Amino acid sequence: MAASSRGFSTTQFDFKLRVTRLNVALLPNNYFPELCRRKRRKMCFDAQRVRLGNLKFRCCCSDSVTPIRRTSGPDKIEERRFDPKKNPHIHRVRTQATPPAAMPFASPLSILKQEKFFPRCTPRNSGPQSRDTPPKRDTGIANEKDWGISLLNENVKESGTNEDGSTWYRETGEELGENGYRCRWTRMGGQSHDGSSEWKETWWEKSDWTGYKELGVEKSGRNSEGDSWWETWQENLHQDEWSNIARIERSAQKQAKSGTENAGWYEKWWEKYDAKGWTEKGAHKYGRLNEQSWWEKWGEHYDGRGSVLKWTDKWAETELGTKWGDKWEERFFKGIGSRHGETWHVSPSSERWSRTWGEEHFGNGKVHKYGNSTTGESWDIVVDEETYYEAEPHYGWADVVGDSSQLLSIEPRERPPGVFPNLDFSSPPSPQADDDSPDDLPSSQ
Repeated sequence: MAASSRGFSTTQFDFKLRVTRLNVALLPNNYFPELCRRKRRKMCFDAQRVRLGNLKFRCCCSDSVTPIRRTSGPDKIEERRFDPKKNPHIHRVRTQATPPAAMPFASPLSILKQEKFFPRCTPRNSGPQSRDTPPKRDTGIANEKDWGISLLNENVKESGTNEDGSTWYRETGEELGENGYRCRWTRMGGQSHDGSSEWKETWWEKSDWTGYKELGVEKSGRNSEGDSWWETWQENLHQDEWSNIARIERSAQKQAKSGTENAGWYEKWWEKYDAKGWTEKGAHKYGRLNEQSWWEKWGEHYDGRGSVLKWTDKWAETELGTKWGDKWEERFFKGIGSRHGETWHVSPSSERWSRTWGEEHFGNGKVHKYGNSTTGESWDIVVDEETYYEAEPHYGWADVVGDSSQLLSIEPRERPPGVFPNLDFSSPPSPQADDDSPDDLPSSQ
């Protein structure tokens, strides 16, 4: 296994993003909770509710601030945001539209019982406990304590057989490289007696003499029905080579695929923080259930000096050609800013309906509201209204430092006297692209 300055090279673990599909009918109750209610046909996006004709989609919030929209008439939707940790009275009123009726979604199917998955290792054995359950949707990025990463200080290579005939293995190791690079890792896994079910999990920690530290996990599994899943999580600490500011970044990718149907989902989440309050958060999501597909992207950017940008774009389509979606964006600085958005719908015959809206906040209690739709509606008014927005993230630098004690406690290799880390200042760092969505996902309309 070759060491690299940032990488953890393995042959059996593929970190490439890929589109996979999951049989919702074969999943536990916590997979598509909204889609598994027979009496309510909903599309899962976010905890934010958007009503489009006879169709509702439920979306998951980017954080613990949960927006709730309530329709108070055919043309107005009231959105209230509340955060138990902050001001519970933050709200906004937005003019929206109700597009023509869209196609209903498929009825939910039966649920697979948990015991159908590969059984866990017997506690009586010395083998590792398997995490043979798939990841959960819309759960964001877990804290390091939720993973229970525990790396051994000595090399281990062992295997065994459980009472039910299933087998397990565990091995640990350490890799060393240039510039003080060190990677300590543990691999474990197992399979059922007939090989129809299996699970794998890898833990690692990395460090080097530049101060870089990383903690990570990758897990995967499949069951006898052919359903499969994959999940990876990591967090790292490093010092920006140009600003000299400490940064912590966390990310997670999750996906699941059905072995019998054209169904599945994929999610990528990321969070970035620095010691001066700069914060970036975002997520990309994709899901499919037979003839229906849906997508969602959102982001939040805080510059640490009071400027904030938030945006969301979500859309869905059916194989019959019906498409619909909703997107919005807001920018604020020192009480002055704007919001704008669009709700749209395309019929199978390519007939398009949309309504756009906007708000200009002047910071003096006056708000300019405007908008129009393809059906001839329009409005342009100035109202007396207070401006509410979040100038700081509800979870910031101090919070992530407090939740990263295991990452911060990673001990790097001892550096010999007179040896200094190699830093590359040859060119400015290029912006990191977070758009790693599966390649075959269409863009929004």
